[in-house]
Amino acid sequence: MGTVSGLALLVGGTAVAAVAGGTHSMFATLLLGLLTAGMGHALLDEVGRQAGRRVPRWVAHDTVNAVLLSTWTATALTASLLPPVSLRLRIVCDVLALGYALTCGHFVVQRRRTIARVTREQAGAGAGRPAPAPAT
Repeated sequence: MGTVSGLALLVGGTAVAAVAGGTHSMFATLLLGLLTAGMGHALLDEVGRQAGRRVPRWVAHDTVNAVLLSTWTATALTASLLPPVSLRLRIVCDVLALGYALTCGHFVVQRRRTIARVTREQAGAGAGRPAPAPAT
C-alpha cells in the first residue's frame, strides 16, 4: 500500500525535477528522465504484485491503492493548470496524470481478474477437486 504511493510520488517528483527550473544541463535532464522511467517500471511491477495478491476479495489495501493513484492523477492535473507553469512542466504534469490514471485502471482491472480467478479456484477445490498449484 505505501510502496505504490511512495513510488508514484518518486516518479512524479523526479519527472518534475527533470524539467523544473530550466537550469539543468542536458546530461542532468537526461539522467533524471531515465531515473523517472526506471521508477515508473518499478511502480508498474509493484502495482502488478499488489493486484496479484491471492486474497479472494477486494480489501482495504486495494481501496487505498486505487484512491492514492487517483489522488496523484488529480494532483498532476491540478499542477498542470496552475498559471505560472511553463509549457515543459505542463506537458510533464499531463503525461504524469495520464500515466497515473492508466496505472490506476490497470490495477483495478488486474485486481478484479485475480479475485475472480482465486474465487473460481477455491470453488473448484471445494467441489472435491484438488486446487491447482499456484503459478510462479
